[in-house]
Amino acid sequence: MNYESYFRSELDALRREGRYRVFADLERKVGQFPRARWNSPTGPRDVTVWCSNDYLGMGESRIVLDAMHTALDTCGAGAGGTRNISGTNHYHVLLEQELADLHHKDAALLFTSGYVANWAALSTLASRIPGCVIFSDAGNHASMIEGIRHSGAPRRVFRHNDPEDLARKLSEFDRSVPKLVAFESVYSMDGDVAPIAEICDVAEAHGAMTYLDEVHAVGMYGPRGGGVAERVGLLDRITVVEGTLGKAFGVVGGYIAGSAALCDFVRSHASGFIFTTSLPPAVAAGAAASIRHLKASPREREVQQQRVAQLRARLKAAGIPHLDNPSHIVPVMVGEPVRCKHISDRLLEEFGIYIQPINYPTVARGTERLRITPTPRHSEADIDALVAALQAIWSEVGQREAA
Repeated sequence: MNYESYFRSELDALRREGRYRVFADLERKVGQFPRARWNSPTGPRDVTVWCSNDYLGMGESRIVLDAMHTALDTCGAGAGGTRNISGTNHYHVLLEQELADLHHKDAALLFTSGYVANWAALSTLASRIPGCVIFSDAGNHASMIEGIRHSGAPRRVFRHNDPEDLARKLSEFDRSVPKLVAFESVYSMDGDVAPIAEICDVAEAHGAMTYLDEVHAVGMYGPRGGGVAERVGLLDRITVVEGTLGKAFGVVGGYIAGSAALCDFVRSHASGFIFTTSLPPAVAAGAAASIRHLKASPREREVQQQRVAQLRARLKAAGIPHLDNPSHIVPVMVGEPVRCKHISDRLLEEFGIYIQPINYPTVARGTERLRITPTPRHSEADIDALVAALQAIWSEVGQREAA
């Protein structure tokens, strides 16, 4: 087999479909977010980023940076090993305590990313609990799907955000059979929110544990940023909360929170935890500082929600199609991959606005989109510029499509 020829032909196919992914070479500017420097093929340019997962701009917060500098100067760069072999720094211990408190749980356990947290925790729980059957929402993230598959446990997929379908599938099994219901609070691409109370009702009626992915909600919702489950007062009914440090908290890493025994069980058996070098102490220090700040400060969440409402109103007035949902994620629907990339390229090259096109397999074919995430650091002038640019391009593309 000519391997290089195969690789090139597959990449050419992605290009023809409009699905080939091009990375924007960006340099974030401390103190100027959402501005960034784009190292374009023709030279550096200043751009406004509208698709960052740093939802609250905490990645450049002085509170976070000062904590990281202190830890770096105190402990050095890396952790020096896995958590089991010399890699548990005191900053890791303090961060896990902050996370447990955030979610009103006994304990928390750190991982190197949200993806790894889902993969490791779900695969460990489902494979190690004898006879466990796992029930997965059809909209779950790839990390959850991979963890469930890796477990080898029997699984049932229930219709997205459908407690009645979940109840039907749970009823196929005796109450004595161990069960785990895995779902998300805020779904990252459509921005819809799970009916957590109804899912908990069904799970409890059938003797099932609940595993809630809150990666797009931690820091963003609830009086202390504990996520949607905190906002609706249901943390006590969730067996495992999974979250990330790489979105609203502004750094990197993932975690689970639950009972002390459950977290210790995962710690003791999950290969994705045991055999991975732990997070740098400076990252843990920055994350803990970010969490502490957002527990006490609702200001960032309030302004962010104002910006979301303002953008939605402007898009509606301009006739730009976008999904109406109750979250902070604003998907502008395009519906065709080549057109989606074309709009994204023009926004960047002509208007200095960066929004990455979202195509298959991240979303289903025919639902290609621009996923916009307003932050409290976007101004009303930024919103005006974004909507004006979208209107100009949409008008031209629409006229071309009609012709």
